[in-house]
Formats: sequence, structure tokens, C-alpha cells
Amino acid sequence: METTIKVEKLSKSYAGIKAIENVDISVGCGVVFGLLGANGAGKSTTIECILGTKKQDSGTVSVLGMNPRTDRKRLFESVGVQFQEASYQDKITVSEICNVTQSLYKTPLDYSDLLKQFGLGAKLKQQVNELSGGQKQRLFIILALIPNPEVVFLDELTTGLDAKARRDVWKCLSDLKAKGLTILLTSHFMDEVEALCDKINILKNGKSIFYGTVQEAIATSPYEKFEDAYLWYTDEEENKNESI
Repeated sequence: METTIKVEKLSKSYAGIKAIENVDISVGCGVVFGLLGANGAGKSTTIECILGTKKQDSGTVSVLGMNPRTDRKRLFESVGVQFQEASYQDKITVSEICNVTQSLYKTPLDYSDLLKQFGLGAKLKQQVNELSGGQKQRLFIILALIPNPEVVFLDELTTGLDAKARRDVWKCLSDLKAKGLTILLTSHFMDEVEALCDKINILKNGKSIFYGTVQEAIATSPYEKFEDAYLWYTDEEENKNESI
């Protein structure tokens, strides 16, 4: 299987404090990869280094065979990014922001089809700031898909969505994966990780503490359910009980 994202011995510090240390990631074409961990575990720093928006202290990163820092312009055409918190010009409409995004790329997808796919077909003339939280989240995913990317980065992709909307998004992403799209996502919803991810990397204090499949994570823990296993790996269950 062709490798889409390759990260080796990635490390990054801020003011002498290590945010991530010796992180390894290998993601094949058409794979959904989950980067997991509690807040502050190092997920955002890892993604920023992979995208080239932050320079690592050591280690190497390759995306689609390119260096994200030296080949940023060429890589831009092939990568889609959705962040959990995104801000856009006040009073811009859904159609306007989609048009602007579409104009940046050489071979974009038809955003009207994507809007219908994600249940926003009737919102073309509505201002982005008037959308509900869940509608905004779906729009941000659409904006990441408009470039017709080979790889897409999704940060907490279904935050704010109801159960049906979440499953609709999962279905859309599964269909895109079947067509060869590579997806790297972060999520705090373990049912989402189970439904979508082929492989996962759990970070704790900037270090990888598990790398493999969801089933392997369960098998190497004392638990039968993935959410319990995840909490065991990250010690979140213990911390949660201490705060009660």
C-alpha cells in the first residue's frame, strides 16, 4: 500500500517543554487514521508539524512524498484541512465562502453536490454566522473537501452534531475513503473512532502510548469496550474519578 503520510521521530518543544517526543506515524492511501489523546496530549502540535505550519525541532515528515515546509505550494493543491474552530468574514454567505474556496484550487469538486451530501443544500444564501453549530461544523468539513484533496485533516469533525447528523457524516466519509481519500482525524468520540478508523495512535504527554487498530487496543487492555480501554491508556478514567 502506498504511504500517504510518513512521520518519523517527530519532536517539538516550547520554551524547553516537550510538546511531542519521537512520534511516528505511517498512513497508507485510502486509510482513516485517528490521532487520539486528552487535551494537551500533543495532537494539535503533531498535525501542525505534519502540515508544515510549525517547524519541528527534529524528525522528518512526508505528505504525498513531499516535504510540507519546502513543497507547501505544490502540496496545497492536494490537501484539505478542517479545524474545530474556524472564523470567517462577518456576514459572508455559504455560497460566497464556497466560491472563494473553490477559486483557490485547480480541480475543485462541485460544492453544490457536497452541500447536498451534507444536508446544507438549502443554505446557499444564508450567512455563515447564522448557521447552527452543527451546520457550521458540516460546512467546515465541506470546505476541506472542496479542493478535491488526496488527503484531508479533520479536527473533532462531528462536535456539535446530533446523532443522525454524525452518522450521515460518517457515511459520507466512508464513501470518500472507498474512493481512495486518506483521512487523518482527531476525535473525543470513541464510537466515531471505532466506526471510522483503520488505525490509531494514542498520545499522552506528547508520547505515543499505543499504535495499532482499535481491536488491538482493546486486546492489550483489561477491558472489552474501546472507550474503557482508551480511558485506561490515557488515565482519564482515574482522573475523572478523582474529580468526582
